Amino acid sequence: MAQRFLILEDGSSYPGEGFGAGATTTGELVFNTSMLGYQEIVTNQIYHNQIIVFSQPTIGSIGITHDSYESILPTAKGMVVRDVSDISKNRQRSLSLDQFLKQHNIPGISGIDTRHLIRQIQKNGTMKGSIVDVDDDHAFDQLHATVLTNQQVAQVATPAPYPNPNSGYNVVVVDFGLKHGILRQLSRRNCNVTVLPWKTDAQSIISLDPDGVILSTGPGSPLDLPESVLDMIRTIQERVPLFAIGLGHELFALANGAEITALPVAHHGASHPIRKIITNEIIYALEGQEYVVDGESVDRDRLITTYRDLIDSSIQGLRHRDFSAFSVQFFPDGAPGPNDSVDLFDEFIEIMGTREGLHG
Repeated sequence: MAQRFLILEDGSSYPGEGFGAGATTTGELVFNTSMLGYQEIVTNQIYHNQIIVFSQPTIGSIGITHDSYESILPTAKGMVVRDVSDISKNRQRSLSLDQFLKQHNIPGISGIDTRHLIRQIQKNGTMKGSIVDVDDDHAFDQLHATVLTNQQVAQVATPAPYPNPNSGYNVVVVDFGLKHGILRQLSRRNCNVTVLPWKTDAQSIISLDPDGVILSTGPGSPLDLPESVLDMIRTIQERVPLFAIGLGHELFALANGAEITALPVAHHGASHPIRKIITNEIIYALEGQEYVVDGESVDRDRLITTYRDLIDSSIQGLRHRDFSAFSVQFFPDGAPGPNDSVDLFDEFIEIMGTREGLHG
């Protein structure tokens, strides 16, 4: 493996060894504390335009498996690890991580003191970084000159509708950067799913006669999406059961008058402790968020807070008082885990069944 460098916009440089693609890349640095699931993480579209720093010391030891994709074409900008396994095959005869990253033109760098790097990110907040061959003045000039797009959803969400057929409830998923774990959970419950582009208006959704609508996860800030998305949510929540996840949760909050602020340090990792307020139960969930609902801005005549993060007390779930609409900030689909909150999909199914009984 050839020597490469991770350089940061604060002027620091980390020498390491390249793996994956040999491309030069620039992205926003985020760190992920998950112990497992590197394939699900790197293929999750929330990491569009981002370089992922893994706190787990060794990455790549099980290769790439066919059932662990969260998107077909990953768009992360890079991976930073302490050690990368050089395994080429596992018992499922899959690709190695190195081969997989080469296929998708994603560079990686190993041999990095990731503990020191993560402390630097925690101290300084969001920073741009580049993986380069030479850490000279030109590389730093290029890093500072690079402007990252704020049109992430438009770049990763589906441009055209497509089906995921089955014989149960008719569910529309609005794709803002869909995580495939959502589709897996719906398939396990026999839902007949239609995935629609994020720009789809409310009338087009209603014309499909859905039993329920899911607003998917996705990358970037909800504040960068147009008001028309919020108008769609306001209309749908009055007509059809609605379940919003991740970026969808943030958009649901905005549509109902709440405000969104950026976190000082993003939450990316598994086993975040979260309290379910109504039962006082503690669950552990996968989080991947850079923005949070401002608790002071929540209109309590419209929205009820249902979940809170036990580490920073941030809002992790909301429910509408008047409509069959609810949301969670964390990822309940259990890919790569934990599975503590997959029953939220059962709750969504139950709500659709109640509505069918009322209108049948």
